[in-house]
Amino acid sequence: MNHQPASVPETNRPFFCSWSGGKDSCLALYRACQAGAKPARLLTMFAEDGIRSRSHGLGKEVLQTQAAQLGIPIVAHSASWSEYESVFIKALYRLKQEGIHAGVFGDIDFLPHLEWDTRICAMTGMLLCLPLWQCPRLELLDQFLSAGFKAVIVTVKEDQLGREFLGRTIDQQIIGEFRQKGIDPCGENGEYHTVVVDGPLFSAPLLLDQGGIVVNSGCCQLEVRVRS
Repeated sequence: MNHQPASVPETNRPFFCSWSGGKDSCLALYRACQAGAKPARLLTMFAEDGIRSRSHGLGKEVLQTQAAQLGIPIVAHSASWSEYESVFIKALYRLKQEGIHAGVFGDIDFLPHLEWDTRICAMTGMLLCLPLWQCPRLELLDQFLSAGFKAVIVTVKEDQLGREFLGRTIDQQIIGEFRQKGIDPCGENGEYHTVVVDGPLFSAPLLLDQGGIVVNSGCCQLEVRVRS
């Protein structure tokens, strides 16, 4: 099998999307769908307790509701950081048994992520697809916004962005503020994370209530929950 990354899966090919619930994985999913590929699963990794996602600290109910409104089944696995890779690999083998042989990831240009994605997909015989790879940041954000997606900031690195950014919606104004501060507009260095709450792939908006702020390892996370 050719282990060179592709941009998107072929037309009608089923794929899984490595799903954080945030804007980058969502735009990668969107580009793959626009190309005619068929989303078969969302794959999300949780911390050992299974309560919050590893990447963005989102609760399981939030991600399950996203999946329901996207109409794509979600597969969730829990793991410590030391077990993360082995659990992820087992998840990919299970997806292959279900006839899914391609994976879509939302990485932009962080080389360690490319190396990890490439190695894991090569080990499991998955076709690696990177719809956003090395695309200009502002082009990605412009497409995300012009398509009608809406994303709310739920995590910030406190030494780079203040807590006042939590709960704000990504728009052209906030992108301008990022640039003034010297922040990567897409937050590719972990400066911030988002949760997508609406867009052309969603059957209905995701309604969330905002709670308190949790501080963990220099990151401030806004607690959000599905509105009852």
